[in-house]
Amino acid sequence: MGLKADNWIKKMALEHKMIEPFCEANIGKGIVSYGLSSYGYDIRVGREFKIFTNVNSTLVDPKNFVEENVVDFQGDVCIVPANSFALASTIEYFKMPDDVLAICLGKSTYARCGIIVNVTPFEPGFEGHITIEISNTTPLPAKIYANEGIAQVLFLQGDQPCDVTYADKKGKYQAQKGITLPRILK
Repeated sequence: MGLKADNWIKKMALEHKMIEPFCEANIGKGIVSYGLSSYGYDIRVGREFKIFTNVNSTLVDPKNFVEENVVDFQGDVCIVPANSFALASTIEYFKMPDDVLAICLGKSTYARCGIIVNVTPFEPGFEGHITIEISNTTPLPAKIYANEGIAQVLFLQGDQPCDVTYADKKGKYQAQKGITLPRILK
């Protein structure tokens, strides 16, 4: 299994629409950087957020998620309350090759501010926007800047094809658009 370089990422994005929209440069002056890097791609966070709230004093249950647990927000800057959490979505839409797994890591600019970004792996055959989990671990409110970088994606190509892709098993988040709340197959 090998980590894929910028030239491979660019080719897959331009010729196979693996990342749309795709930014060939790494844009970073005056903003949290995004775009193509040496061995990865820095994704951007969109303008829509779902911020967790305890206003209704409900329980967070991944098997029975109550939408009243989140407040919808749209804007260029999202304030995540202290010791709280928000969901967002990437601007980019991904179409993963059948022999590639992607791992996503938070950007150091946010990590150094106590903001932790969690994204599960993009499985072979997955297609869709990426739902991003943003945790503010600090005792202070934190700013998240829409249309700027939030995390870096690393692409790992397998040494042999998998037997069953995410598309083959009709994954519950396949072709998701925007922020997708927790789902359980029934």
